[in-house]
Amino acid sequence: MKLTRTKGLHGTISIPGDKSISHRSVMFGAIADGTTTIRNFLMGADCLATIDCFRSMGINIEVTDEMVTVHGKGLHGLTKPDKILDVGNSGTTTRLISGILAGQDFDVTLSGDASLNSRPMKRIMTPLNAMGADITSINNNGCAPLLIRGSKIKAFHYDSPVASAQVKSAVLLAGLYGDGPTSVTEPAVSRNHTELMLRSFGADVQCEGKTATIYPPKKLTGQDIVVPGDISSAAYFIVAGLITPDSEITMKHVGINPTRDGLIKVCEAMGADITLSNVNDSGGEPTADITVRTSNLHGTEIGGEIIPTLIDEIPVIALLACFAEGETVIKNAEELKVKESNRIDLMVNNLKRMGADAVATDDGMIIHGGKTLTGISLNCKYDHRIAMTFSIAGINADGEMDIEDAECVDVSYPDFYETLEKLQN
Repeated sequence: MKLTRTKGLHGTISIPGDKSISHRSVMFGAIADGTTTIRNFLMGADCLATIDCFRSMGINIEVTDEMVTVHGKGLHGLTKPDKILDVGNSGTTTRLISGILAGQDFDVTLSGDASLNSRPMKRIMTPLNAMGADITSINNNGCAPLLIRGSKIKAFHYDSPVASAQVKSAVLLAGLYGDGPTSVTEPAVSRNHTELMLRSFGADVQCEGKTATIYPPKKLTGQDIVVPGDISSAAYFIVAGLITPDSEITMKHVGINPTRDGLIKVCEAMGADITLSNVNDSGGEPTADITVRTSNLHGTEIGGEIIPTLIDEIPVIALLACFAEGETVIKNAEELKVKESNRIDLMVNNLKRMGADAVATDDGMIIHGGKTLTGISLNCKYDHRIAMTFSIAGINADGEMDIEDAECVDVSYPDFYETLEKLQN
């Protein structure tokens, strides 16, 4: 994908369905009684991997342009797959499905692509195995492929060393099969889509401070779900609208869950012209239309408890900082090193290649804004969030930006480039 400087972005767009909520809606629908319908499902590669895994375990899932329909078989209705479950590049699929599979009465192997199979899984193996699960890393390196032998799950309390929705969710989902309540306490509250959606399916989930507790249900009941637009996908157009001269963009029906809205808070702290309208609350997941306009921005400091609420948006926040006056410091973001790529190094190295004043730190980066960026040729290590971030950089840079592996945006935003082109017309 080749990109050059644009003169302005204008229009109203719809954002693809939230990736986190799309994953969970299929998983919970599969282990619920009855039918679950899902509208605005994200048809990205990661979420399709989740569908394929549950189809391999005997769940009938119908996919049309309008809706995904999951015919659930109940908490104990999954059947042993006749092959390795292929999770593709999806860490969410891997970690959450491990919690569900821990309490089944069959054995299964999970494996993904080379990138997925290099990402850390000990963070879920440790608490799940402490609950009575039997999960081993086949290559004995703490990564997938994982062999999961179905086991009896015990009630458990886990003090998580990281604020991670994937770790928390894996433990809570295993807790569905426990012999008593299971709880997770985090150092900071991570995104809470699992707790909200399990509650809507009929589970008793209690949240107090930084602790979430689940009481094993007799059953879950299928639901009708409308997935809000993914704020992590909206982030690229939020930033594009703020930094591209003569721009105004409105994004419709975007999720603004308080455990995910850190980007909005950061934009406001940097002086952004950002407006939320038509604020709504459907099924516990608040949404809004978000309008952004070209803004004069200033640097800020980002760290502490806000980090889990914007961890996936940090690459594009780093780009935003390049267009802000003064210094922006991002800290407490070590988690970026174990995403689809080492996002700290990949962002800083390539921003510097473009001419930005950016420095990597052990847990984040420091950026001094105001430098003119110049397009480069870039391999994104097949990381969708890096590709979309540098695409927005490319339309605000001198010369030509060449994204070599641009097709990786299909993981979360298959129509990204079409939407970007629409806003330029």
